[in-house]
This record gives sequence, C-alpha cells and structure tokens, in this order.
Amino acid sequence: MKNRLSLLLIALLARSMLPCLSFGGEPKAFVHPGLLHTKADLNRMKTSVAQGLEPWKSGFERLQRHPQSRSDWRLRGPFRSVSRGPRDSLHINEMDQDANAAYQNALMWCVTGEEAHAKKAVEILDAWSGTLEEIAGKDRILAASLGGFKFVNAAEIMRSTYPGWHASDRQRFQQMLKTVFYPVIKDFATFANGNWDTGCIKTMMGIGVFCDDRAIFDRAVDYYQHGSGNGRLTHYIVNGEGQCQESGRDQQHAQLGLAHLAEASEIAWNQGLDLYGAADNRLLKGFEYTARYNLGNEMPFVFFTDTTGKYKVSVISAKGRGELRPVYEMVWNHYENRRGLKAPYSRQAAEKIRPEGSAHGADHPGFGTLLFSRQPEP
Repeated sequence: MKNRLSLLLIALLARSMLPCLSFGGEPKAFVHPGLLHTKADLNRMKTSVAQGLEPWKSGFERLQRHPQSRSDWRLRGPFRSVSRGPRDSLHINEMDQDANAAYQNALMWCVTGEEAHAKKAVEILDAWSGTLEEIAGKDRILAASLGGFKFVNAAEIMRSTYPGWHASDRQRFQQMLKTVFYPVIKDFATFANGNWDTGCIKTMMGIGVFCDDRAIFDRAVDYYQHGSGNGRLTHYIVNGEGQCQESGRDQQHAQLGLAHLAEASEIAWNQGLDLYGAADNRLLKGFEYTARYNLGNEMPFVFFTDTTGKYKVSVISAKGRGELRPVYEMVWNHYENRRGLKAPYSRQAAEKIRPEGSAHGADHPGFGTLLFSRQPEP
C-alpha cells in the first residue's frame, strides 16, 4: 500500500510540472499571451538577444532584416473585401503582407522594447478590423486560415504587452475575427487535401483563445483528434511510420500540413493540453518521416486513399524534395528539449537551414530559430 501511495504521489508531482487542463467541472481560464508565445517565451527571446546568445542572436538578425519587420512598414491595405481563388484572387497578397508585418512588428516590440514597432502592429490591426467585411473566393478557407493566423497571433501578443492598444479597438478586432474569419473556417474543409483542414484547426484555436471563447477552441481541438476530414491528426499522418496524406502529392504541401498541426499543438501546449503527444506522438513520426525523406533518405510508402476518395497515391512524391520549409525548429525543440524524446531528422533539417527565415506568404510563422529555440528542460 505504501509503495502504491508513493507511486501515486510521484505521478501527481510529474503531472504538476507539465501544463494541465481541467477535465470536468469548470474549464480553466485561457492563458494570455498563449498562442505561439507565452510571456516566458517572449522574455526568453528578449533576454537571449540582449545577452548576444546563440542561436537567438542570429535568429533575431534574420527577423530584423526582413522588410515586414520594419516599424516604417507601409500598409498594403486595408480593403473591404479580399478573395482567393485560381482565377479570382483580389487583395489576398496585400492582406497576407500586412498580417506578416503586424506579427513581426509585435515580435520586434517584445524583443527590442522599441515602441515604434508596437504602434505599427496596432496600426495594422486597427486598420484591417475597421475595414474588412468579407473573405470570398473558391479558396477563401485558405485565405482566412493563413492570414488570419498571423493576425490573431499579432493581436494576442499586443493585448498582453502593450497598454497603448485601446480596449475598444481590441473588441473591434475580436468582432472581425468572429464575424469575418471564423464563419469561413468553422466547418473545416472535408472536401480538400488535409492542409486546408489543418489551417482551419490552428486558426480556430487562435480565435478561441484571443476571444476567450471556449466553444470555438474546443471545436478545433476535437477536430484535431476526431475530425472526419484529411486534417485530423491520424488522417493526415496516416500510419505509425509517419507517412502523410500529402506525401504522395508533393513535399511542399506535406510540410505545410504538418506545420499547421505543430502550430496548433504549440497553442494547445501553452493552454495546458498536450496534442503533441496524441496518438503515441504521431506528429513526431510525421515530421521525422518527412524530414528524413527530404534530407535524401529513402522511405517506405504504402498505397493510400484519402478520406474524400479523390486522392489515391502509390508512391512518395519527389516534387519539391529537399526544399525544406522553416518549420522544424519548433518541433525538434519541443520533442527533444522539452520532452526528452529523440527527433534526429527534424533536428538535422532545422540545422541545415538555420537560422530560419520567413515562410512562403503567410503559410507559417517562420523565424523559428529565434522564436522556438530553448535549452533542454529536466
């Protein structure tokens, strides 16, 4: 009996050292800031850069040089309507560029303390929330999920770090998220390749946290684990080897979908829920499989039909092979430095392109060497 009690105490102590979520009873309040970056994360970046520590110093220099990180960024918008589609795109590039600039200026403000960056981030957020009324087009789900994710991450940082962002403007931004972005993504994209779904998941989680709306957040978390489309974790990473739903399509989209799931997992972790470890660390297996193949190794592949029945693939795609995206720092730092699990190929991929720079369009946060590098934890 004594040994059983000791084991129980050890288990409870271990659980207390990790983020936790209350199941049953009243849900815990959301942590702010609590999307891709917590207060501790922002302080780690600021302190490490101020002390000239690597790899944060080099990562920051990469962010600082980027044009969308400048405090004198000239807004490309806002516009009342934005659309994305094969033939009817309108102002989507301008929205994505402004969303990137809002996010990157929010980061620059936190690292440097220069208020000009804070003012620029808020200027962009206020301009778009006061103007945008519609996201349209055949690919509107992608438009809302990608640019929307950058916007909501910028807003989450600013609400928690900059008193100069007025409460009425924050509320208007929340209103834009709920009435313009959320209706476009709320039913996911069960008809499409998985990266559409995964983009919806991460942005929906972000909206839920920023708006303190538990129902929206839980809707995304449930889909991550139990959804019917290709973006569900175990529908996107289709087996224990790590093969992905889009591995047979091309390597750009395979990395895109995986990174969306990782970004959703980072938000969940910061809110006390471990999606990184779901399905026996299935996300890690997907990243290791994809990194290993893109580093030049041969990988097993089994014939696969996706959830829609439209996409049947029998061989892994060499299209885009070796074109590593800036998505690996977050993942290997989580699994190796937070959790003590090996992620050798993800680490090699991160090291090969370090310091990570910007992503294509608004696909990913980018700059992961600065944002996600961390010392090993006990």
